[in-house]
Amino acid sequence: MNRRFLAELVFPGMANSVPVARHCIKAILAAAGHRNVTGVQLVVSELLANALTHSVSGLPGGLITVGVRAIGDNLARIDVTDNGGVTAPHVRKPGELDCSGRGLRIVDDTALRWGTGDNSLGGRRVWAEVLTTDEPPVGTSDARACMVEM
Repeated sequence: MNRRFLAELVFPGMANSVPVARHCIKAILAAAGHRNVTGVQLVVSELLANALTHSVSGLPGGLITVGVRAIGDNLARIDVTDNGGVTAPHVRKPGELDCSGRGLRIVDDTALRWGTGDNSLGGRRVWAEVLTTDEPPVGTSDARACMVEM
């Protein structure tokens, strides 16, 4: 399948970077011809919020990098790389009254596939592949897969 690099953006580790990233990703994917990017925007929001909350990227001077790739005409891959943290990303099962802990569950429900990996500088990358159309891409099943990449 045709993979195209579209952009790599670096954001300061601040809460106001989340809506800016969401807006930028929408514009980049729309310019590349992707029609339905609502799911991608949701995934970007959750992954950036997690990076801010669970990594040193959320501390003063922290940075978060977001990579955007098109996979064919109907699928986008988002890579969010932070400066690393103590805990590894994992899907949690929060209680009904918990105010947090749903981010990766939302990513898992929205993305076709997602996973994590560490980089050589001590940072962590969480990636997700999200449909940008209401139609499933040719050659994929309905099964969702969480994969770890090294």
